[in-house]
Amino acid sequence: MPEFSPWVFGLLPLSGIIGIGIGDTAFFTTLNCLGPRRALLLETLAPPLTALIAFIFLGERLSPTAWGGIFLTVLGIAWVITERAAETVGMPLRLTRGLVFGSIAALSQSTGAILSHLALTQSGISPLWSTLLRIVGGVGVLVLALPIQRLSPAALLKPLQSRRVLGIIMVATFFGTYLGIWLQQTALKFTAAGIAQTLTSTSPLFVLPIAIAMGDRVSWRAILGALVAIFGVAMLFLA
Repeated sequence: MPEFSPWVFGLLPLSGIIGIGIGDTAFFTTLNCLGPRRALLLETLAPPLTALIAFIFLGERLSPTAWGGIFLTVLGIAWVITERAAETVGMPLRLTRGLVFGSIAALSQSTGAILSHLALTQSGISPLWSTLLRIVGGVGVLVLALPIQRLSPAALLKPLQSRRVLGIIMVATFFGTYLGIWLQQTALKFTAAGIAQTLTSTSPLFVLPIAIAMGDRVSWRAILGALVAIFGVAMLFLA
């Protein structure tokens, strides 16, 4: 285990508690209240929030080109999301609750990214160790919150009795949680927090080629939104 300061050991689990434990839970609540399209649209608040928090508390200044890249990337992502298929028919819309939890999710993920960025850039800890400590913090707070749900262990483990469900969870955990957070932490270590958060928010764009490969029709509006976002990402690399 590498040597690093005790404050780093506390900062990264705190980042996981806020970004994963609180942020992801709030995001899933937003999904239930507003549906995937509106929930993802609220998630686009995270990159500019991250850049703004980093500017206020860390003095991290971005060039006009970088701010322009963030704006275009977020605009392109929002354009693609709002074009996607309508929400599930018959799904109840709880607007106020969804907006509150969506804002909490965006703010929590931004705060978690800032804490990770601070720990990674002010110490020699590697992104892999940062990922481990962050996941420990996020999982720990969720385990402590389980008694609040009043669910028995049998009820929690019941979905895992299906091999298909278990396999899907394992694949999603490896790619979404392990690789996703590890690569995010790598980006947070080597570039500005706002830029890293913007790049990690481009995941909706990768749905488009998958949808086309599966035979779905993708409109020119979605393609144009993706091109705008890609141009924004190019500006971030130029910055």
